[in-house]
Amino acid sequence: MDGGDDDREHDEVRGVPRIPAPRWAPDDLSPDAYRPALPHRGDAPDGAGHRSHQADSTEAEPGARRDADSEAEPGTQGDADAPGGRAAPGAGPAADAGPDGNPAAAEPDAGAGGGADGRRTHGVLKSLLGAWALSACSGEETEAVEEHLGECAPCAEEALRLREAVGLLHTDRDLDLDPLLRFQVLENCLGRRPARIPVPAWADAYDAETARLDALLRDIGESEWHAPVRLRWFEGERQVNRRTTVAGVIAHLMSVDGLVSAALGLDDPLGPAAPGLPAERTESFWGAADRPPTRRIREPWRDQSHTLIRTVSFAGRGASDLTVSYGSFALPMRDALLDRAFECWIHADDIADAVDYPYEPPSGAHLHRMIDLAARLLPAALADRRRAGLAGPARHLVTPGSPGRSLHLEVEGSGGGNWYIALDSPAAVGSADHAVAQVALDGVEFCRLVAGHVAPQDAAAGQDGDRDAIADVLFAAAALSRL
Repeated sequence: MDGGDDDREHDEVRGVPRIPAPRWAPDDLSPDAYRPALPHRGDAPDGAGHRSHQADSTEAEPGARRDADSEAEPGTQGDADAPGGRAAPGAGPAADAGPDGNPAAAEPDAGAGGGADGRRTHGVLKSLLGAWALSACSGEETEAVEEHLGECAPCAEEALRLREAVGLLHTDRDLDLDPLLRFQVLENCLGRRPARIPVPAWADAYDAETARLDALLRDIGESEWHAPVRLRWFEGERQVNRRTTVAGVIAHLMSVDGLVSAALGLDDPLGPAAPGLPAERTESFWGAADRPPTRRIREPWRDQSHTLIRTVSFAGRGASDLTVSYGSFALPMRDALLDRAFECWIHADDIADAVDYPYEPPSGAHLHRMIDLAARLLPAALADRRRAGLAGPARHLVTPGSPGRSLHLEVEGSGGGNWYIALDSPAAVGSADHAVAQVALDGVEFCRLVAGHVAPQDAAAGQDGDRDAIADVLFAAAALSRL
């Protein structure tokens, strides 16, 4: 059954254009179909004048070829043997039209892609579209292509697609992920569906900073693990430093984190006989290795941080009050993990400087808690310097819990706030009513001072009041730094 008409009507209703069936098939071609055409006897030697019907039929598109036996007029032949040596009807300039109806498109190449009149053919111009889209054509080629695009719709559409593809190759977007992306995604997910065993709020800064550092380490190359890094801190009145590598910094972080592991009853990566002071632990770890640390240190360090977070999450509220000993001083677990988060950020920034990697400070909430920890430790650090003869004597005897002379520490920017530092005794209470001096600093700059990366005399943006008290507090802040 012939359903051609019904199918056509059905396609037109659906809005789908019907593609006509081909008027020829490859099997119908004779061996002579691709045989070069010979010129008419009457043609000029230089090719001027009419071209034969046979030549026209070989250069036209295959779909436009007609069967000479079935469609030629009676008494005529579609070749040079027609009576009188005349070409078949339809031969001539109209039969030379190219696939787009452009007579120039079907002209034979002359020289390097040019037609008989010196213009480039359709095929040559189409082959230049890719180079044109990449702006790699010469001035002459660009002019020819753009002139052709105004005349040929298919080539204009193809050129538009190529230009859009080139635009995707030349993106100006920053492909580096935001270091806080993981934390933000987790925060959003947990806000919609809280974890069955959530990370305690006092441990989330350590969780975030170790994750950010791990993202940095994942991005750097093999050779960058051996990039030199200079660790800096203060001892007494001067800044000291120790040279290591990126891998050596991670080994240092893992060795000091081992103090927190031991306090939680976990295995110490340095063993049960390891030293108790952070600097001694680091030197012991560096010296015990057969060779300098490599990128293989990343996996045990990350496993250790995951274990710490998982352990304090399952331990419940009692874990926050466990004591972590640093040899010369001790901190409760909640402050110890905040201290480890601070050191993780500072050393991540050291690594980022060494490998030229962009790295942002912690979030405002975490930065505020780090500044608060340093402010709470300042009175004890000031007392230690006073006992060592490095700070002025206390001017007033203060009973424990009562207010005494104070310094107003004003921290600006993200994570900032106001703190009042007791000057005469760690047991005293700082208060605004007894403030004798004021210091204003940026939040990140204050943290760099506490880390020993900024000299005390260069740290304060604004000072007012007792100069001796200001100098004592700034040097005490730098004294909080250590290897």
